[in-house]
Amino acid sequence: MVRGLYTAYTGMLNQQKKMDTLSNNLANADTTGYKKEGVTAKTFETQLAIKVKDGSNAYIDQQIGKLNLGVKIGENYTDYSQGSYRYTGNTYDLALGGDGFFNISFMNKAGEQSVKYTRDGNFTIDNEGALRTQDGDYVLGESGEIYIPTNAVDVSINKLGEIYADGEYIDTIKITDFEDYNYLKKYGENMYDAVDGATEKEPTATIDQGYLEQSNINVVTEMVNMISLSRTYEANQKLIQTMDDALDKSANQIGKV
Repeated sequence: MVRGLYTAYTGMLNQQKKMDTLSNNLANADTTGYKKEGVTAKTFETQLAIKVKDGSNAYIDQQIGKLNLGVKIGENYTDYSQGSYRYTGNTYDLALGGDGFFNISFMNKAGEQSVKYTRDGNFTIDNEGALRTQDGDYVLGESGEIYIPTNAVDVSINKLGEIYADGEYIDTIKITDFEDYNYLKKYGENMYDAVDGATEKEPTATIDQGYLEQSNINVVTEMVNMISLSRTYEANQKLIQTMDDALDKSANQIGKV
């Protein structure tokens, strides 16, 4: 019975973790380029209820009876599927269609420079013509930081990312893709770091000017999942209350008879 309390408790922890992830998804439903997150779970039965090698070959990797220790919170994962487009008509709003990321020259509060990757193409230019993110970080092209003449009347960016100002070629927006997205680590709401082991490959993404890629969150689906998680959490709560009542009767009522 006490083991059942622990099982219900681990179930509540798992549902709380999932609820936190769903809440974060809903909070970023309107964040440009945001990618949905999820969380996995697995039972403890195959994780800890295994007897380790103790010198007796007969018991190597054998389970200790039929012990089940509840559920174990797994790991967070990111769904990198394509988000829908939203038309803005703004010259420096760019959406990526396909696999790949914009390259951003990011500077942290300590003044350290690094390259981040993002699907958020909500860009602008400053007084010097530098193409920047909304947070002021430089957008990188094949030649480095991109500068567009401030007096240019017509600025066009084709699907290959080539920038033309009044018909004159300026630079090509740099797009990077990776063999395995498991080697990307999320930074903030919609940027990523490439960790050790990340291998670049030829990107397939094309650029659409005047559009932004929305998050790939389906608000209705997330709300339905949230209701389901709430009910599961409540069911675990009731299970704990029921077992607590049973233990109380065993200790305080049956024990008196």
